[in-house]
Amino acid sequence: MAERIAAPTHDDIIYPDSIPFLLTHAVCLAALWTGVTLEALVLCVALYVIRMFGVTAGYHRYFSHRTFRTSRVGQFLLAFLAQTSAQRGVLWWAAKHRHHHRYSDTELDIHSPAQSGFWYAHVGWILARRNDTVDYADVPDLARYPELVWLDRLQYLPAALLGVACWLYAGWVGLVVGFFWSTVLLYHGTFMINSLAHVHGNQRYVTGDDSRNNWWLAILTLGEGWHNNHHAYQRSTRQGFRWYEVDPTYYALRAMSWLRLVWDLGEPPADVIRNERPLGRAVLEKVARQLAESFPAERIGAQVREALATHPRLDEIRRRAAEARANAAAALADVHLPHVPTFDEIRARAELMFAQTPSRDEIVARARELILEAVSAQLASPEPA
Repeated sequence: MAERIAAPTHDDIIYPDSIPFLLTHAVCLAALWTGVTLEALVLCVALYVIRMFGVTAGYHRYFSHRTFRTSRVGQFLLAFLAQTSAQRGVLWWAAKHRHHHRYSDTELDIHSPAQSGFWYAHVGWILARRNDTVDYADVPDLARYPELVWLDRLQYLPAALLGVACWLYAGWVGLVVGFFWSTVLLYHGTFMINSLAHVHGNQRYVTGDDSRNNWWLAILTLGEGWHNNHHAYQRSTRQGFRWYEVDPTYYALRAMSWLRLVWDLGEPPADVIRNERPLGRAVLEKVARQLAESFPAERIGAQVREALATHPRLDEIRRRAAEARANAAAALADVHLPHVPTFDEIRARAELMFAQTPSRDEIVARARELILEAVSAQLASPEPA
């Protein structure tokens, strides 16, 4: 089990390291001197869309989640295209994203708005020293390719080459508007999935985290805005599960599959789309704990202790509580404990907190066990002086 760490703080952001990132934004103001031409604007839009595809199809759906297959040459070209976005190396990106899914919206998540605030989740985490390096052990399936390791170490080379090409093609306005404007837009389009997609939108699936579906974010990010869908079934190449959920990245990959450039595209199973699949054990436990923690265990315990102060079976209840460390729910099942929420009360809270799921009753039952365990621990402890 991973070691518990405190939620990220902001005092380890290395400001000198943030200078290139800030300069990329500042250079955009050079358009006041270069002017803005139609040709440069078209270049900006084209580079945004093409490189966003590199991020969504490459960094995300292929390298992070392996939702489709391609040739070794295709893999390298996809990595090169992704790195023209100037979002660091392909192994770094995939490793950090896999870490995010492993610990999504917990204290171990490196970019959770719930844990570390909106702006840190949006951009601050990228500038934090502890997030600079990548452990190749986190991406063994990718690190076995020496060309990907080489490209990852030259993380900004593809972006630099693209910038030079823009300057050669359209001059300074092509560099400033075409390259730098699209790069900054691409930064924040990508970053909004880490921040806004965990704050605004709706949840169709219970995933144990704050991931949400957001239609306008899906348009800006070529389909990545169907974020709750993605967290519900990460093996799917298609993230817009319903016909009306626009997913341009998937459409492009589907067209590429007709040409055999990619193949074995992952699809969401029918029971997942219909939200009929029971939750896995880990997600159910995580959600049950969230539900249990929404009830004030200490206050409930104090109320139960007070109510039982004159109860003729108080000693027996305390004895049971002391013996109930391993299975409080079973030990106290036939004991009436006032103020402890009933199954129906917990279920009503679950309906307010979470989306529909076939595992709702299992979540509620487990949450009640956790509440009884917390109350049992308080009853078994010595009376406060």
